[in-house]
Amino acid sequence: QEQLVESGGGLVQAGGSLRLSCPASGRSFRTYDMGWFRQAPGKEREFVAGISWSGGRTYYADSVKGRFAVSRDDAKNTVYLQMNSLKLEDTAVYYCAVDRVYRRASYGYSTDIYEYWGQGTRVTVSS
Repeated sequence: QEQLVESGGGLVQAGGSLRLSCPASGRSFRTYDMGWFRQAPGKEREFVAGISWSGGRTYYADSVKGRFAVSRDDAKNTVYLQMNSLKLEDTAVYYCAVDRVYRRASYGYSTDIYEYWGQGTRVTVSS
């Protein structure tokens, strides 16, 4: 059974950093795009960052560009999200996800295209 388990969340002061990890189990996802999403209280789940199945292309929401970096290690079947210069508005539950389409030609940002999701890890940024 495929499973994603996020870790690395926690409480951090504004300006600080966190690194989220999401190891996958059940099968290899090396030929699937992967993404990070977040959901703040009372808000819709939103795209944060993504990485192509080849690892050669990365994608970011405008709100995190220049501060967050997504990467993957296919040998470990794991995707990461390095978050720097954290802001209060980054407070949310963060989820990793795997695309449902094998070797998708164009990266997708909608939650609808993702088949597997982790349970989420909470990130709280304090002032």
